[in-house]
Amino acid sequence: MISIVVRVVINALALWAATLVVPGIALGGTSTAAKVGTLLAVAVIFGVVNAVLKPIIKVVGCGFYVLTLGLISLVVNALLFLLVGWLASQLHLTFTVDGFWAGFWGAIIVSLASFVLSMVVPDKLERG
Repeated sequence: MISIVVRVVINALALWAATLVVPGIALGGTSTAAKVGTLLAVAVIFGVVNAVLKPIIKVVGCGFYVLTLGLISLVVNALLFLLVGWLASQLHLTFTVDGFWAGFWGAIIVSLASFVLSMVVPDKLERG
């Protein structure tokens, strides 16, 4: 259970980094608590989307991954990031992703930030 909470917090921090760096990704909210709550909710959505859809897309699109030497994964990640932004708006969360390129760069920033944060978090917390 602790590892899931740690993963959600890491994703929330990575999403926050993307809102700071990528111009087309915005986080609304009037208070800090509202922003943190929105980031945590979007991190949960992000985790569910990646856990459910990404493996299916990899299996179905295996040929495209081989054909493009894995570069199609950048496009898939961008589209999944756009999907997370759309789902957040449908749930009335103040997290927006404006277009493909914002999703593209946002997905890269979130991947890099979550990788770095995962390296910083001790393994004992993740094994919980």
